[in-house]
Amino acid sequence: MTTMTAPAGADVAALVREMAQRARAATAQLVRMTPGAKNIALERMAKALETAAPRIQAENQRDLAAGREKGLSAAMLDRLELNVMRIAAMVQGINEVRALPDPVGEIFDVQTRPNGLRVGRMRSPLGVVGFIYESRPNVTADAACLCLKSGNAVILRGGSEAIHSNLAMVDAIRGALREAGAPEDAVQLIPTTDRAAVSALLALEGLVDVVIPRGGRSLIERVVAEARMPVIKHYDGNCHIYVDEGADLDMAQRIAVNAKTQRTGVCNAVESLVVHSAVAGAFLEATLDVLIDKGVEIRGDETVCALEPRAVPAKAGDWTAEYLDKIISVKVVDSFDQAVAWINTHGSHHTDAIVTRDHGRAMRFLSEIDSACVFVNASTRFSDGGEFGLGCEIGISTEKLHARGPMGLRELTSVKWVVFGTGQTRG
Repeated sequence: MTTMTAPAGADVAALVREMAQRARAATAQLVRMTPGAKNIALERMAKALETAAPRIQAENQRDLAAGREKGLSAAMLDRLELNVMRIAAMVQGINEVRALPDPVGEIFDVQTRPNGLRVGRMRSPLGVVGFIYESRPNVTADAACLCLKSGNAVILRGGSEAIHSNLAMVDAIRGALREAGAPEDAVQLIPTTDRAAVSALLALEGLVDVVIPRGGRSLIERVVAEARMPVIKHYDGNCHIYVDEGADLDMAQRIAVNAKTQRTGVCNAVESLVVHSAVAGAFLEATLDVLIDKGVEIRGDETVCALEPRAVPAKAGDWTAEYLDKIISVKVVDSFDQAVAWINTHGSHHTDAIVTRDHGRAMRFLSEIDSACVFVNASTRFSDGGEFGLGCEIGISTEKLHARGPMGLRELTSVKWVVFGTGQTRG
């Protein structure tokens, strides 16, 4: 397999530009690939990752050891780890994407005009995607398979903490593409941890069509400030659960505990509970006890601290924090309207949920909460491309244009207008 490494003393900007030029050339080959040919490449990709699993895990152990030396938090180390189950999940995700319909070339919304012209729209690839991400090396495989099937070339720039894991995976993926007769430059990883590589990538207007950053707010803000091309942002996951006065409290407890503790270091874990005052006493007494027993720190308002002596008074920053850890903020409100206003003000517009038996308030919550994903009576942990039937995701966009929520194959395409005529001319 081709090992992707940066030459000593390499000019980073020149290296990244050359990669973008190769990616652009690969898009011309991708657009000619049939759905069957793409699926063969994806099948080889999945098998290559299975075969390379021991090497990937060994390289991942190098990253984990370095992360521990740097003092990365337990949550960050959890996001970084590639165990047997996570590698199997990557392989499964690729196979699920392979089984999905190919969106490229789909023609839809066709209408026949009075002059006989048939006017419609066709899905087409975005082109060259720059994907800048942190911590979670499993998204390397997700991005590679989604971009390949949607006809896009991708330039990956993972975090320095996962460099060895990512290099091992991309080596396997590129080898699989070559064996399948697909352009291996459709998937490239910037092989240096030099931060200048990000700036170099973001300057390549005309070569890179869109950039998708996935990571902490500082990374995304840097990308937005420097990018010369459109950016699809994946901002913080400060997810809320609102426990309504009409909630089934046993259900609400199960949902809240799952959303907070099933896996804390991910963007769809709940970070804030909002509870109606009519059920606050009964709900919080039982639920906070369970959360505390599971090691979760409670940061609450005055009402919460009065009900639970072990709670810590919340500071202003707690209401907007994405903890990615065993911490949760808890707010008591006096009305549905106050809950909606609180979530829309303090949330990150990622994923928010209501627990209620009242259909009217459930439907109002769906309409009035300004977030990419809005749930009724379900854990926020389901906010995920795989759980939504997308196979996997390249990110969860908190933008309103051009994609919102988990981004799968269709979200990695654009549309062009297509017109079929029979010789019509305009008078």
